[in-house]
Amino acid sequence: MSSGEPVLEIKGLCVDYGLGDRAVRAVRDVDLTLHRGEVLGLAGESGSGKSTLAYGMTRLLAPPGVISGGEVVYHPPAGDPVDVLRLDDAGLRRFRWAETSIVFQGAMNSLNPVHRVSTQLTDVLAAHRPAMSKTDRLSRARELLTLVGIAPDRLDSYPHQLSGGMRQRVMIGMALALEPQVVIMDEPTTALDVVMQRQILRQLVDLRERLGFSVLFITHDLSLLVEFSDRIAIMYGGRIVEQAPAAQLYRDSLHPYSEGLLHAFPPLRGPRRELTGIPGAPPDLRSMPQGCAFHPRCPKVFDRCTEELPPLVVPVDGSTARAAAAATEGPTAGAEQRSVACWLHPGR
Repeated sequence: MSSGEPVLEIKGLCVDYGLGDRAVRAVRDVDLTLHRGEVLGLAGESGSGKSTLAYGMTRLLAPPGVISGGEVVYHPPAGDPVDVLRLDDAGLRRFRWAETSIVFQGAMNSLNPVHRVSTQLTDVLAAHRPAMSKTDRLSRARELLTLVGIAPDRLDSYPHQLSGGMRQRVMIGMALALEPQVVIMDEPTTALDVVMQRQILRQLVDLRERLGFSVLFITHDLSLLVEFSDRIAIMYGGRIVEQAPAAQLYRDSLHPYSEGLLHAFPPLRGPRRELTGIPGAPPDLRSMPQGCAFHPRCPKVFDRCTEELPPLVVPVDGSTARAAAAATEGPTAGAEQRSVACWLHPGR
């Protein structure tokens, strides 16, 4: 459960692809806070900037990706906060895996096909804990496989000898090898069937409760996040357009885009309803529309939407009271109220 204390704060982060006048801004002034012990879901269509945000905040962007502004402040359990974007190479090497780890979308692409599972798990330990003996590293590798529900005798297997779900569990075990405070999961269940998705998610929630790490879970499938996230942030056109406790967003979404995503999958409970898609296509980042980026697709658009960009604010209409009530009930109580970037809900 979340303590309400921040473990990672993203402030005004901007990420571009390319330089100069031809640069394409993929992440635009994003502010996002992950609290200690929290599962924060990040949802949006493909191309909304979710993965770019994850790679930017961990400094894993491949060229021509460039971080053009902002801060990523990590709060360790002890000691002073550090700006990840200002770490030197040695500091960044210590930070990765030990403090923050990442589980990528395709486990088969992330695992080395010519090395056994044991080698790939122990290499992480050897790189960050050189004083650890080979026997202790193998013992830890067996412990990690057991932790994620895989028999230790699969240590001698190659990635191609494992199922998709097992490979993804190996990646989760690798991410937890050094007991990091933050685990970033970039669509880790996309290539898996629905049954395996639920098994891995249940196991992830159980591990979070046992070990106390925080999770930033990135996906386009909002139905997954509603089930197990504490809080959800919705991303569109490189910006956060709504944040709320998961149950509150499911019951009472404020942004028309969030509402569109929620109506794009069948309800988990209650009467049947007709599924509706979101008309149009995501914006071209090279030529963003004036005003709200969603206005060309929005069923509730009015004149102001086409002229001014709405800021991400705490709404002052009737939803404020409902949001405050939800915040006091949920695991992030007192940590953060909901916010929305929409002229239908002006801020304070």
